[in-house]
Amino acid sequence: MNILLLGSGGREHALAWKLAQSPSIGQFYAIPGNPGIAEHAELIEGIPLSAHDTIVKWCQDHGIDFVVVGPEAPLVAGLVDRLEAVGIPAFGPTAAAARLEGSKLFTKELCKTNSIPTAAFGRFTSAAEGAAYVRQQGAPIVVKADGLMAGKGVVVALSEEEAVDAVEQVFAGGGTEVLIEEFMEGEEASLFALVDGETVVLFGSAQDHKRAFDGDLGPNTGGMGAYSPAPVLTPELERRALEEILIPTARAMVAAGTPYRGVLYAGLMLTADGPKLVEYNCRFGDPECQVLMPRFTGDLIQVLHATATGHLAEVTPEWSQDAAMTVVYASRGYPGPHQVGSPIGGLDAATELDGVLVFQAGTRRKGVGLVSNGGRVLNVTATGSTLGEARDRAYAGIARIEWPDGFFRSDIGWRALGKATPAKGAR
Repeated sequence: MNILLLGSGGREHALAWKLAQSPSIGQFYAIPGNPGIAEHAELIEGIPLSAHDTIVKWCQDHGIDFVVVGPEAPLVAGLVDRLEAVGIPAFGPTAAAARLEGSKLFTKELCKTNSIPTAAFGRFTSAAEGAAYVRQQGAPIVVKADGLMAGKGVVVALSEEEAVDAVEQVFAGGGTEVLIEEFMEGEEASLFALVDGETVVLFGSAQDHKRAFDGDLGPNTGGMGAYSPAPVLTPELERRALEEILIPTARAMVAAGTPYRGVLYAGLMLTADGPKLVEYNCRFGDPECQVLMPRFTGDLIQVLHATATGHLAEVTPEWSQDAAMTVVYASRGYPGPHQVGSPIGGLDAATELDGVLVFQAGTRRKGVGLVSNGGRVLNVTATGSTLGEARDRAYAGIARIEWPDGFFRSDIGWRALGKATPAKGAR
């Protein structure tokens, strides 16, 4: 099959690396891609991801058999609908189904209607109403803006004043409605499933690290590292999440006439009462995808195509028993203002190590060299027979990379392994 991959981040590099291993692959293209993706696919320049008409026409002109959509924005905007209308199957939900990520309010109401375990919540259309609710409920409390926020639209407020300020910021930023949730106590984990209507097949677990600095300090980011599997998600907790959260969601979407097809990424809080839904994402996580793909041993094109075309029940995902860890190497200053264009070296030396991969996220070519071109720049990823071995290999890979303008967390995996780490992160 001729494949088009959409996206340009570390998630898409991981997908490209695994898609390229499929015996099913014919011509392989990416829009817009990055230098890492270019090692596996031909990059098509000059077409933005928002140009849906142009993408559809390009697919028709180039005999594309299957499109894999990496990021969430094209899904929420309806690109899959456009492709399917001209007979090109695509991996990812329709716009109506992608509301599970595109609208936190939609998802909360779906959970309420279908008795899916999640945090109690209120929704408000003015800052005054939201502030009054905060004062009534007290803190800690969680404030969420509706819509796509790239993983950064959530404030876990430890005081009423912080919560009220977060509510006011939502409306000051142009928001028309705010979601305020009870604070759930427990450990967070990510559970992935492939969904084809009412067929739901688990597709791995992971835990990520959102805060910028060691010890879970600093501002929220898009993710500073992850590992898979998540030991805290025991088989029993996975079973409960599947039966109490994922399957009821899939059935509710079918009943509403908007069946979900694609990967459904459930952010879970593991509370004393069992798993509860924090939020859904309608695509592979970033950096979670970077630890799922090295552990997946099957034919990715076959599995994704079966999901997209209604044949998920006919395939069984295959997994390595190894663990995987990825550490994000980010531009100094991220997630705030940061420089781009600084030279990066040592990637080949890093990948010479057993089990080490480097997925590129925010990079570009400058002459024959590589320079930074974003906030999260590299995903130094490793596999090992244990999570500890994967961690040691990942940090050994980082030690070989030459990039003085970058920083990384030195404690990725601390929840599962303890706080002792083999490397020192720089801010």
